[in-house]
Amino acid sequence: MEHILFLTGRLAQPQLEKVLASMAGAPFTWEVRELGLQVAALMTAEMIGRRLPPPLADRVVVPGRCRGDLEPVAAGLGLPVERGPEELKDLPRFFDLEAAPPDLSDPGPKIFAEIIDAPRLTLAQIVERARALVQDGADVIDIGCLPATPFPQLEDAVRALKREGMSVSVDSMNPDELLRGGRAGADWLLSLNLDTLWIADEVPSTPVLVSRTPGDEASLDAAIEAMTARGRPFLADPILDPIPFGFTASIVRYHGLRQRFPQAPILMGIGNLTELTEADTSGINALLLGIAAELDVAAVLTTQVSPHARRAVREADWARRIMRAAVRQQSLPKGLSDELTTVHERRPFPDTPDEIAETAARVKDPNFRIQVSAEGLHVYNRDGLRQGRGAFELWPQLGLEGDAAHAFYMGVELAQAEIAWRLGKRYVQDQPLDWGCAVERAPARDAACAPGTTRTKR
Repeated sequence: MEHILFLTGRLAQPQLEKVLASMAGAPFTWEVRELGLQVAALMTAEMIGRRLPPPLADRVVVPGRCRGDLEPVAAGLGLPVERGPEELKDLPRFFDLEAAPPDLSDPGPKIFAEIIDAPRLTLAQIVERARALVQDGADVIDIGCLPATPFPQLEDAVRALKREGMSVSVDSMNPDELLRGGRAGADWLLSLNLDTLWIADEVPSTPVLVSRTPGDEASLDAAIEAMTARGRPFLADPILDPIPFGFTASIVRYHGLRQRFPQAPILMGIGNLTELTEADTSGINALLLGIAAELDVAAVLTTQVSPHARRAVREADWARRIMRAAVRQQSLPKGLSDELTTVHERRPFPDTPDEIAETAARVKDPNFRIQVSAEGLHVYNRDGLRQGRGAFELWPQLGLEGDAAHAFYMGVELAQAEIAWRLGKRYVQDQPLDWGCAVERAPARDAACAPGTTRTKR
């Protein structure tokens, strides 16, 4: 059986031993060693190399916030050396994921991302937006035409995006614009109905088929049968209606279409829900892509125009991968990724108030530590433990009126800790809150002091 050495600091050692002891049935034996440090986060790779003799172990696990390059340390010890999770309470999950990491490489349905106001943009603006959408996960750039709006640069836009190596669709209700887009090299045309199928005979573009009128399933079925008879590829779209204008009925239409045509490739326009519902779009995308996964939908069409939907494409990309994996593994979509838990987290408070108090009682230096439990914020140093539910409540207890720099730092951290407590997010001192795919990943903050501590209180 593998024997693992865990390195830590004096303050964290009892808690680490308690967590490891609770991991009944773990496929390894373990020992814990502290390197003469009070705070585990102060550990560096260089320090490990100086202070740790070659251990009798098969592997060494260091704290997740240990800084520096671990490869020279591993070479010096002749053993694998790896970083563990940032929080001790995540060790069981860490080893579970190490054993069977979720495979999210299968993207599932294609994402068509629409530029809805393309006729009003310059060619350079269209290309710039398209690049950003592809960066977020789009597979096809949908050039949206506008009713009664001239689009003289349509052909140039199609050709410019094709030169960028992108797949392109043209979205219009005007047959002339669809023909122009198809002749310029568009890969897809949105949308043709039974009366406009002749366009598919004029250009090589793949059509997206819709009904003559909303809810006219018979005409959509006839269009599908006509394209199948011609041996031509297509996508079929029963149209997803917004709430409360037929959303439930439209879901039933998608289900009915799949029942009638088990092999037909389907497109689902999810933008009608993400754009027209004022709610966090990460959850809406998760639900809609879950439905898409169950129905084996081939493509989704989305936009990110409304400010609240500005991450819709990226969210759809994560959602399609997560839901595809859940269907493939026949498992619930839990434990596969945290990217869509943008506002709340599944395990926001790893430590109890009693555990925090136990740690605080061992602190002998003036540096402030901040932790968050289900009961609120906990701030402690050698002068004692303070507890409250907000930055303004705790501030008068810190005695930092004469230290502006330190007061600013503590104000920022306490405000962040309060946000984490109120929303149910994981808080780690000196680290940005994790908002999943809702924001760009922030680089590690170059704090004026080591992670987990503040400047010495004067």
